[in-house]
Amino acid sequence: MTSSKINETKNASDDGASENLLPIQTSNDSTKTTNGKLKALEEAITFSEALERTGYGKFNYLVIIVAGLILANVLLETSAVAFYMPVAHCDLELTNFRKGLLSAIGYVGMIISSHLWGFLADTKGRKRVIKPTLIAGFVVTVISSFAMDFWTMLCLRLINGIFVSGASATVYAYISEFHTDRTRSKAMMIASFIFAIGAMFMPFLSFAVINREWSLPLPFMGLVYKPWRLFVVVCGIPGLVCGIAMYFLPESPKFLLSINKQEETKEVLQKMYKVNGGKEKLVIPHLLSEEDTDEDVESSKNKKSYGILSFLQTMWNQTVPLFQRKYLRSTTIVCITQFWLYVITNGLYMWFPYIINAMGEFMKNNPGKNEYLCEIVYYKNEHLNENVDNSTIIDCPDKLENTTYMYSLLMEIIYVSTYAVITVIINRVSKKCIMVIMILTCSSCGLAAIWLPYTSISAILYVLLFLVGISINVLGAATVDLYPTKLRAMAMCVSLMMGRIGSVVGTNIVGALIADSCEMTFYISCFAMLSCAILILFLPRSITTETTATTKATTQENP
Repeated sequence: MTSSKINETKNASDDGASENLLPIQTSNDSTKTTNGKLKALEEAITFSEALERTGYGKFNYLVIIVAGLILANVLLETSAVAFYMPVAHCDLELTNFRKGLLSAIGYVGMIISSHLWGFLADTKGRKRVIKPTLIAGFVVTVISSFAMDFWTMLCLRLINGIFVSGASATVYAYISEFHTDRTRSKAMMIASFIFAIGAMFMPFLSFAVINREWSLPLPFMGLVYKPWRLFVVVCGIPGLVCGIAMYFLPESPKFLLSINKQEETKEVLQKMYKVNGGKEKLVIPHLLSEEDTDEDVESSKNKKSYGILSFLQTMWNQTVPLFQRKYLRSTTIVCITQFWLYVITNGLYMWFPYIINAMGEFMKNNPGKNEYLCEIVYYKNEHLNENVDNSTIIDCPDKLENTTYMYSLLMEIIYVSTYAVITVIINRVSKKCIMVIMILTCSSCGLAAIWLPYTSISAILYVLLFLVGISINVLGAATVDLYPTKLRAMAMCVSLMMGRIGSVVGTNIVGALIADSCEMTFYISCFAMLSCAILILFLPRSITTETTATTKATTQENP
């Protein structure tokens, strides 16, 4: 396409020259202007080449750190409920059914808003979505810490989920567009490594905040502010920090170029070059996007229309390409895999403290005795049924068992270690290979956890099952390579929307099955993941690799 534009300009130049043979004074100026445009096009470079010239340094590290903290914020906001729910059930009058709702409601907010945020990120800008949603999410989190009843907390966590969704998927596109093909995957895995470190701090935060003995009466509000309420606020602080940091970071240069803002793109690249240690001014000629097509130009025109119907039509036009022949296979495989990954890492994980607590109690009360994981779960459920009916709450613990913190910390340490290894090998080993190995290993651990009659070993294998969540970030790194700039944020949002549907399904279905069909819960989840490992093998090549090769070939054919 680039060569055709240049040839058309050359032809226009030749035609213009032949038509202006008459001795008119302005012909020289016209010829100079045309020749200037032609020269600019001939000297044009691709965006990837311009990005290479900015170097790799402090600016990239800053973007990676902020992106990692945003990902950590998503985890803290959505998963913290698993830690404070057991000690908040008296204050919020939580039954088992309500616990399932509260665990899933954040993901419901993400599901209903993912599509909108993806559209806005692809049409209005990555930064314009990430910055306000982070700040708004923190404000809602603070308000929710003062919730006096279950329904108020449920509504506020729904709103929080809507705002958390804005940054959670868009950040993948944002960080990827500041890096070249050579550094993109590694940058995203470093951000995931920071996310894992943040996740590792959750057990520490929970232990340091929830297991304190203090309370603050607020008679004017009619509630007592307890440690678990403060824990809700603490888990939202990374969102506030990242929201402030986004005020000092620029818009994605690749997005700016995709909407034909050449000068703004160059300004961002200049800033990157300067922060990375560049001494002289970076010379950037005309920029070419590797992904420009006539369809993209038409899409840009359509985005300028206004009104609700036009907005919905444009949103629909932005989504449809993901399910057309060119991207259908990629979209289908990514969405199915995300769904089942989230069923385990969020759905099953919401019941992780409950199951680990039950196993810890069993080992404490029966030293030296071993039992199958599911038998312990059945015993725990029977014990609860003997003392409590489905609508009555009698026990109000203010602290969690130390066993829960110990195994949670073990999980996060292994998470961080695995992320560190993947960060090193991500550019040497294909992402498909990493995902397949992770899924096969973790799913096997999940099945072994319910097959082995050794309680302590089963507990460790149960912990290893959740390491499959690392594949979510690797899949995110692979997904941004499968789609062009104008579809990238929407693709991430749609895939993560499917993942969050998996979270809602997993949280509630696991809650319904775990008490009477514990083994079936593991069989369904693990065998579904093994099927996903096979599907991943059919993912196509990275679009960035194909477009870069096409651009180079075209340039060589039409120098």
